[in-house]
Amino acid sequence: MGKILTVTDLSVAFGERAVLKNLSFDLDAGSSLAVIGPNGSGKTVLLKTLLGLIPSYQGKIAWAPEVKLGYVPQKIDADRHLPMNAQNLIEAKAHILKLSRKDVAAATKSVGLTPEVLGTPVGHLSGGQFQKALIAFALLGDPNVILFDEPTASLDELSEEHIYDLIHRLQDERGITTILVSHDLSVVYKYASRVLCVNKEMICFGAPEEALTPAVLDKLYATPHKYYHHFYHHEEPAKKN
Repeated sequence: MGKILTVTDLSVAFGERAVLKNLSFDLDAGSSLAVIGPNGSGKTVLLKTLLGLIPSYQGKIAWAPEVKLGYVPQKIDADRHLPMNAQNLIEAKAHILKLSRKDVAAATKSVGLTPEVLGTPVGHLSGGQFQKALIAFALLGDPNVILFDEPTASLDELSEEHIYDLIHRLQDERGITTILVSHDLSVVYKYASRVLCVNKEMICFGAPEEALTPAVLDKLYATPHKYYHHFYHHEEPAKKN
């Protein structure tokens, strides 16, 4: 597996305010990177910069020539009275990409969206249903890299588990490289092959069970991260592909 992404000395600032400073890391094709850090640490800015949505930065971002990017935002504020359902949303992108109904059906089927859910106005979908619709939207065009910005931030625990299982299954089935912002260390241990710890600067990068030491997490969050100590001493991290 070759490198699909190499980031060298990446810094992002808005005016005088530095948001990211001197980040350097790389990612193999097919791997799963979790990005963690406290609120305001620059995680979303990192994703948007990698996507090319923040064009002004210092350093170098080098994607492999064959890369096709998909993006699942944390949320989209949808007007409950908007006369658009999930099917309309997905078909609108398919039309722009000149994809067929068969492509739309394959994307919606792969995330488990039923005809009933697809016909529901987007403002009336549950959090989990809407996230599935956003993932189906991202799958159109067959991306080989998908970036997820806290895809379960507004979901209950059961829905959260279903979404992470879905992401992991899609990665296995399609060989997708994933970059995922998350606050949940259990998810990082269970699904990520690499973890990037960010608090404006890079605090750590590597395999979760090696990189996430108590000292690193204390530095990252500036307070003892109690969950980590419990997890580290009582559970065996799952084996990752």
